Amino acid sequence: MAHCASLNLSMARATSGRAVSFSRARTRLVRIRCVSSPSVDSSKVASSVIERSSSPSKTGKWQWKFDGNSVNVYYEEHSGKSSENVKNILMVPTISDVSTVEEFRTVAKDIVDREGAVNFRATIVDWPGLGFSDRPSLNYNADVMEDFLIQLINSPDSPVKSSDGELIVCGGGHAATIAVRAAGKGLVKPAVIAAVAPTWAGPLPIVFGRDSSMEARYDLLRGTLRAPAVGWMMYNMLVSNEKSIQSQYKSHVYADPNNVTPTIVQTRYELTKRKGARYVPAAFLTGLLDPVKTREEFLQLFADLEGKVPVLVVSTAGAPKRSKAEMVALKGAKGVTKFAEVPGALLPQEEYPLAVSEELYRFLYEVFTADR
Repeated sequence: MAHCASLNLSMARATSGRAVSFSRARTRLVRIRCVSSPSVDSSKVASSVIERSSSPSKTGKWQWKFDGNSVNVYYEEHSGKSSENVKNILMVPTISDVSTVEEFRTVAKDIVDREGAVNFRATIVDWPGLGFSDRPSLNYNADVMEDFLIQLINSPDSPVKSSDGELIVCGGGHAATIAVRAAGKGLVKPAVIAAVAPTWAGPLPIVFGRDSSMEARYDLLRGTLRAPAVGWMMYNMLVSNEKSIQSQYKSHVYADPNNVTPTIVQTRYELTKRKGARYVPAAFLTGLLDPVKTREEFLQLFADLEGKVPVLVVSTAGAPKRSKAEMVALKGAKGVTKFAEVPGALLPQEEYPLAVSEELYRFLYEVFTADR
């Protein structure tokens, strides 16, 4: 969500799915098929949620160890009433200037409040350097963020440690692509991956490219943003002001400008004023957090999961054309089990959370009841 460039995605209207066999943690084969999931009020699915007061069941801090640093990472848990056949979902926010766990709260609440043959518990985790987590001055890049995700999923003391080995990973934007990359390497072994509006190119590279002259300019801008005094001045001008945030949300983050409320703008603005707030955005804007550098590499990440992990891709109907083109390329692509489209632009999980939760719930229901 950069001030200096539009980073966006969207999709074709159809939903495609195919039956695929997957080897699972217990060496059994699961075949996804169409099943009847509990009914929902379809009139609510396409509507945006204006009231976002979902309260977590629990909040806490988990310590991520990296390069001699101990970073406090904020997380919150959302639990339902049922304690039977509960599957754990890790929800990871989109990486952006104003990334926050808040974007997934309504999705989490809607998922965990449903009761059926399969029930869910959701944990939303802020990235280090973003949201309500600590923001140390690390040299952030895609490998650093991947290391965080790997440790978070695999550590014995992790808040998302899954005793049954069936953790579901749901990420937005770059978070989704980093999760797919880690899974393709075998460094994490989720039972299911849901990629919500997945992206791979930062705001500047997606608009201006990556030739040597542009990379030099990105390096200069990144260094300037990280500098002690001038960095804050530049950050305040480009990112940390309410007018800029409102402009971002109305132009490409949300599909409907009327959904951009003063409350959203104010809460996101407050995030940009936290100590160390500019370090991750400096890397994100200039492409250092990009998990790949070409569409071919992007598609290969998903192809590497073919037959191994069920993958849901949720695209949006109202995202800008550059990112939309990358997501359209995933429709019918190798490794993508199901492709769906919902209303929205870059943050459908926040602007149209019930549409996202419905697609996610249906897919998970199909996966976990396929062998019943």
